[in-house]
Amino acid sequence: MTFDPTVVSYHDLLTVFMTTHDPTSLNRQGNDVGTQYRSVIFCHSPAQRATAEQVIGELEAAQVWKRKIVTELVPFTEFYPAEEYHRDYFRRNPGAGYCRAIIEPKVSKFRKQFAARLKRN
Repeated sequence: MTFDPTVVSYHDLLTVFMTTHDPTSLNRQGNDVGTQYRSVIFCHSPAQRATAEQVIGELEAAQVWKRKIVTELVPFTEFYPAEEYHRDYFRRNPGAGYCRAIIEPKVSKFRKQFAARLKRN
């Protein structure tokens, strides 16, 4: 996936990110536990960090989550591509238990919450 700011703003991208997973759980997403499951935004610039802080502030003010958002804001340093078997995992494995129990509900929530923004082919 490539971020294109001419298609979607960074603010909107972060809003989708922050509302389709639980940004209030430290080092955890559902039953998955460990720092690799933390909620984190890797900022490429001070402007991106400021936007992330703004989005977090907006979501906390709107009380979207009952608990405090603990998403880390970290300077970007290096990108590590996923192993081939992790790429497009949901699309290639829709019947897998993890996909049905974890990913599908998040995708459904996204489709419902952001239906007006979805591109129709």
